[in-house]
Amino acid sequence: MTAGFGDFGNIDVDGFLGDAKQRFARVQEMQERLQELVGRAEGAEGRVRAEVSYGTGLSELVIDPRAMRISSGELAETIKAVIAAASADLQRQQNELMGELYGAELQQMTDPETAMAKAEQAKASYDKTMADVMGQLERMQRRMGL
Repeated sequence: MTAGFGDFGNIDVDGFLGDAKQRFARVQEMQERLQELVGRAEGAEGRVRAEVSYGTGLSELVIDPRAMRISSGELAETIKAVIAAASADLQRQQNELMGELYGAELQQMTDPETAMAKAEQAKASYDKTMADVMGQLERMQRRMGL
């Protein structure tokens, strides 16, 4: 323990900044790669095709003239189903990307027991640090006669 600063004196500033830079780089990479993702689906024997892109939503809808032979209600349902499937494909790709970039961290964030353990660990560390700080402040007050 570093005198006068409790656990704050033991912080590895360079390591902390390095970790922050790595996290920022991963977030930036994720944002760039998300822009490249395109969810695709087709229906009605390939006569209705849709593409959904991150940030823009429905980016392409192709309806082959032969699809016009089905009833308007059936065509409307097919279009909705194809768009939903393309959206699901995009979501699947996003989840894969998140898993690739964040792997174990993502698992820890989605596991309630692990998240609670980390939260309790952080709280304990915070409480200890605050107790150290308050102790230092009290000692300073006594020395100053306040």
